This record gives sequence, structure tokens and C-alpha cells, in this order.
Amino acid sequence: MEYFHQFIFGIYPYIALAIFLLGSLIRFDRDQYTWKSDSSQMLHAGSLRTGNILFHIGIIGLFFGHAAGLLTPLWVWDTLGIAHGTKQLVAMIAGGVMGGLCLIGILILLVRRFGNDRIRAVTTIKDKVVMLWILATLLLGLSSIFVSAGHMDGHMMVLLVSWAQHIVTFRGDAASFILEAPLVFKLHLFMGMSLFLIFPFTRLVHIWSGFGAVTYLGRAFQLVRPR
Repeated sequence: MEYFHQFIFGIYPYIALAIFLLGSLIRFDRDQYTWKSDSSQMLHAGSLRTGNILFHIGIIGLFFGHAAGLLTPLWVWDTLGIAHGTKQLVAMIAGGVMGGLCLIGILILLVRRFGNDRIRAVTTIKDKVVMLWILATLLLGLSSIFVSAGHMDGHMMVLLVSWAQHIVTFRGDAASFILEAPLVFKLHLFMGMSLFLIFPFTRLVHIWSGFGAVTYLGRAFQLVRPR
């Protein structure tokens, strides 16, 4: 089990990241006509707007919240005088709010997609897998809040931060930090890493375009001359 743990939390993150980056690049190079979000709004609008807004606000908040919480060095929080327990409490509240919004949004989208005959007919296996995968990952993350509430000393948060920062700095002992972590945390991490693994093969690639659109903010103005 120790070897399995080392593989999942010490080696698998790099496999997922490599497939995420190289797979996205290859798909963009070879299959640009499939690089789209496959919107179903023309088939049936319904509750799409409400579900979409809630889902995207929630998942974007969760993404940047996880990135800031896991990758900010601990000495930064210590320098600011923020106790580990306080940081954990803030993470639980923020994660609960954003996770709740995301959960409501994805449930609305799932009911719409599987409850409408026209949309269900054009829903691919990959669409079903990615939506249910996100739902499962989200539910595990929300469940971890209740586990965290049982130990508010911030120790588990420190271990998770240490694991993430050892992974991104390519240190081989990363997996040892979460060896004794509760199962719900390990499952959440595995599902989250695997989301990056399946990313290049699904409609999720349109997220790259969303980030790329930010560059338009700095683009020069277009000059439109009258005839």
C-alpha cells in the first residue's frame, strides 16, 4: 500500500500534468475544429443561463482558491501573523460558499442535460463522464469540510500545503506528507488530479480559450474608417 500511495501522490501528479499540457497542445495542433464548448443553447435554453453562471462562478472561485491556498508558502502566512487554524477556517468558509454555488449550478445543468430529449440525444459519453467526474470531485471536496471541522488546529492544512508545494518544486518526498491523511482528502486529490488527465480529451479544452481571451484586454484598438 505504501508503494501504491507513493505512485498515486508522488508520481501520478506528473503523469496527469504531462498529459494535460501535451494533450492540450496536440489537440490544438491537430483537431482545432473540435476545440469548442459545444453549447446546446440553440437546442433548448431553459435554465442554462442560471446554471452556467452559478457553476462558472463557483468553479473559478474554487480553482483560484485552491491555487492560492495550496501554493502560497507557509512563511507568508506566518509573516502576516495569520494562524494556521485561522487560514483553515477561511478556506472552509470560502470553499463551502464557492463549492455550494458550483454544486447548485452543476445540478441545474445536469437536470437540464439529462431531462431534455433533444439535449440528451447529442450528449456524448465524454460529456457525461466529465460532468459526473466534476460532480464527484466537488462532493468529495465539500465532504472534506466536515472532516476538517473535527480538527481546527490547521495541521492537516499544513500537510496538504506541504504536499502540493513539494510536488510543484519536484521534491521526491511529497507523498509522505499525506500518508496518514483521511481517505476523503486522498480521494478528492486523486479525482482532482485525474480531471487534468481527462482534460485534453473533452470539451474542457475551451477553458484555455477563456484564459487566452484575457489578452484582448491589452490589445491595441482597432481603427475603423468610414468609406
